[in-house]
Amino acid sequence: MSAPMAQRDSSYFWDKMHSLTGIIPIGAFLVEHFFENSYALVSPEKFNYVAAKLETIPWRVPVEFLLIWLPIAFHGCYGCYIWWKSKPNSYRHPWLANWMFTLQRWTGIILFAYIIWHVWIERFATHGKSTYAGVAHVFANPYYLVFYIIGVLAASFHLGNGTWQFLNKWGIAVTPRAQRKAAWLGALVGVTFTVVGLFIVAGFVFDWHPFDGYL
Repeated sequence: MSAPMAQRDSSYFWDKMHSLTGIIPIGAFLVEHFFENSYALVSPEKFNYVAAKLETIPWRVPVEFLLIWLPIAFHGCYGCYIWWKSKPNSYRHPWLANWMFTLQRWTGIILFAYIIWHVWIERFATHGKSTYAGVAHVFANPYYLVFYIIGVLAASFHLGNGTWQFLNKWGIAVTPRAQRKAAWLGALVGVTFTVVGLFIVAGFVFDWHPFDGYL
């Protein structure tokens, strides 16, 4: 096999893995993370109870490393590599696909910085014991609050657009009709996560618990 062909095959493999890790396990983790934080909309006590239960998961550190942090590190670093080697042309050719590519890369870079900050605030600063009061205290800082909202919006768009790209890259959406449906599914994912994420933020900021009737 020639060197250029081997390089293309290698790039194809890593591109596919980059797309896959964005959905499994990172996308799945994001679903779980938003679901867990949604307990803040029930009550502070329920949020603290769920957070405490998650902190007692057996083999927590190796499980998190293998299923969360390692995939995120690969996805983020390889995403930066894709951005570095690519030549965005959304300004010269302002087509929707070009803008979606550009926004996907920029939201990925924002998310990489946001995740590092978020892990420091919620894991190391709290010694791994996140509480409702602690999160509410962080949100009392307007700069942290704005950065958190930016992180929610970036994560929602990145996952939604990434879902559409995943379905295309993996040959699940092949025909133009299937690709349009995949685009609508990606948009639904992005909007859903945006709404849920902003609801969670509002719950902490305004001490708002619309689901307290579930208790």
